[in-house]
Parts: sequence; structure tokens; C-alpha cells
Amino acid sequence: MGGVGQVGASVDAPTSSVSVEHEVPSASLRRRRGVKRYLWMLGLLAPASALLPSQLVMWTGMPIFWWSGVMIFFVVIPIIDALAGEDGHNPSDDDIESMEQDRYYRWCTYLFLPVQFVTLLVACWMWAFGGLTVVDKVGLAVTVGLVAGTGINAAHELGHRIEQHERWLAKVALTQTFYGHFFVEHNRGHHVRVATPEDPATARFGEDVYTFLPRSVIGGLRSGWSLEKQRLARLGLRTWSIRNNLVHSWLMSLALFAVLAVVFGPGILPYLALQAVVGFLLLEVINYVEHYGLLREKNARGRYVRTSARHSWNSDRLCTNIFLYHLQRHSDHHANPAKRYQTLRACDEAPQLPAGYATMVLLALVPPLWRRVMDPRVLAHYDGDVTRTNILPRRREKILAQHDIGTNRAA
Repeated sequence: MGGVGQVGASVDAPTSSVSVEHEVPSASLRRRRGVKRYLWMLGLLAPASALLPSQLVMWTGMPIFWWSGVMIFFVVIPIIDALAGEDGHNPSDDDIESMEQDRYYRWCTYLFLPVQFVTLLVACWMWAFGGLTVVDKVGLAVTVGLVAGTGINAAHELGHRIEQHERWLAKVALTQTFYGHFFVEHNRGHHVRVATPEDPATARFGEDVYTFLPRSVIGGLRSGWSLEKQRLARLGLRTWSIRNNLVHSWLMSLALFAVLAVVFGPGILPYLALQAVVGFLLLEVINYVEHYGLLREKNARGRYVRTSARHSWNSDRLCTNIFLYHLQRHSDHHANPAKRYQTLRACDEAPQLPAGYATMVLLALVPPLWRRVMDPRVLAHYDGDVTRTNILPRRREKILAQHDIGTNRAA
């Protein structure tokens, strides 16, 4: 969310390298490619998972299953990731053009939206008329919110496209989480400033997720508003206008919540709000994982080098790749933001996460464990030189001292 030009970036940086399979694939490799093509439809199981709680509770009589989203996203998927292992399939150069034009892959993302909103309607009915306790309603809201978070990822894929209908669908996908500013900030802010101190969505070395979340949420909102205000000013339009993408998106969310409150009663509003918060916080924790500690170098002119695969953490776990439309191949996405999800490749030069996103989100929620796992990997990526990392400013002196580096030398 394609791609927006790297404003202020250098054009003399090296092109990112990727692992590319042999131009004449074997029969077994062709079969594996064919199988993966149809696995993408399994991505619809993510939004459909919010339909499971009522059925599981009905058949087992166990209210714990109102929280089944937590179990699926943070227990089942990490286990499948561990068992299935690495994806390992990169499309060849010959495949990419045909895959980009194949509309099947687009429908895999288009269909996410109706499933997403059907599950929301079912949840609203359960909150209003299902006879649930408050705890059960909260559990269902968390489950629906995790689906809404994956819906932001679908919006991410659609919002990067140049086709107007896909960009409009991206806004629709964001209505459930009231996170319409993401449509603007991700494309025109994050992709320009990624892996720099100026980017609110890039986590800094030594920064825990609980410090990062308010900085990213508030900073992203401010940035999105500022970017849209500048765009409208260039067009000679008022900031507070329906032409403002943020205002337009917020009105869509207000309309959705108002209609649901009229149909199902105002009592559902606290749970709608909770699922929205869970959804956008899931997105932001994933943001934390994707660029933690990484920093783009500056060239001789003092400008940041062009974004390459080295500036995003990568993971190639098969299960999460399918459910998140290759979001884990984040390095290739940032190096080539116009590429559709099915053509993204695993990059050799990218720093590698030790597990899939679902597992890494759990690690991020426990800061001492996160630092123990990730800080050595950040340092290894920069050949042990902590001064090359994107250090949290208020901890800079302490971190440098821990590595026996004086502040004068670091400067």
C-alpha cells in the first residue's frame, strides 16, 4: 500500500537480490507451483474463522470457544507453521507477467471482503440476541477483531494497486476498524520513510512494543492527515472535504457503525469499538515486527538510500504466507511495492525472522523475550555495529554504553 515513489531517496542504491528458481523448473516444482495456486483460497478461512465460535460452543457447551480466534491465530497457526516449514517457492521471471495478469489471484482478495462482513453481521446478532455473558461477548469481539486485523492486510494489498476499484475496496476493508488513514499513511508515508527515525511505523532498537504502539498509532494518524492536507492544498481544495481520503473513510466507518447500531441496537457499540481496537493493534504489532531496529544508510549527499530488501524483516513460513497474502515476504514488497502478492519472492539479502508472524507477535508482547531473540539478530545484520541500527533516542546513551561505545565516537 502501487507503490509510491521514494521521495528524498537516493537512486544509486543497489538493486535487491532474490532467490530465483531455475528457469526450467522440474516436474515436481511445477506441481508444487500448481498446488500453491489453489492454496490461496484457504486465505478465506481467516475471516471465516469468526463463524466458528458459535458452532464450537453449541457442540461442546464450552464458552471458552468464544475466544477461539486467539487459539487459531496464536496457537494453531504457529503449530502449522512449524510443521509445514518454509515456503521455498519463488516465481520465476517467466511466470511473473502471467501471474500478475491472472485475475484468479485478485478474486482471492476480493472475496475476503464479503466473508469479513458476513462474520461481522453474525457477531452483531450474537452480541444483540445471543444471550451471551459480557465475558463471552468480549471474547467474540476479540475473535472478530483479529479477523478485522487480517482485513487491514487485505486492504494493504488492494490499496497498493492503481486500479480505482481495488483502491475503493481497500477503503471498504478498513471501515470495520475505523482505520481509514492507513490507506494514505501507508502508501505515501511509511513506504517513503521506512527504516528511518522519521517513520512512526518503524520500531527502533531498544523500543518495546508497548512504547511503540502509541507512537505508531498517533504518529501514523498525524502523518496521514498532514499528507492528505498537502495533497488537497496542491489541488486547491479545502482540507475538510469529501475529497479528503481520511474524511471519506471515516464517514464510511461512521455509516457502517450507525447502520449496525440501528439494526441490532446500540448495545453492540462497545463490542464494535473493541473489535476495531483489537484489529488495528494487531496491525501495529505486526508493523513493530516488520522493521524492528533497521535503518537505511545515508549516502554522500546526506540522503537516505533507496529502500532495499535489507530494510525489512522477512519470514517465509508457508501457512502464514497463505493467510496473509505473502505479507511475510515484506522485504521484496518494500523493494518493489507495485508487485502483486502472488509474485513476491523470498529475498536472500533480507534479514530473516526466526519464525512466522503469529509467533513473532507473541514474542513481541513479552519485551525481555523479544530483546533476547531479536537484538542479536539486528546486531548480526549490521556486523555487530550497534551505531548502524535505528536506536531509540532516549535509550541511545545506555545502549551505546552497553556496547562500550562512547557518545562522541558514535556521533
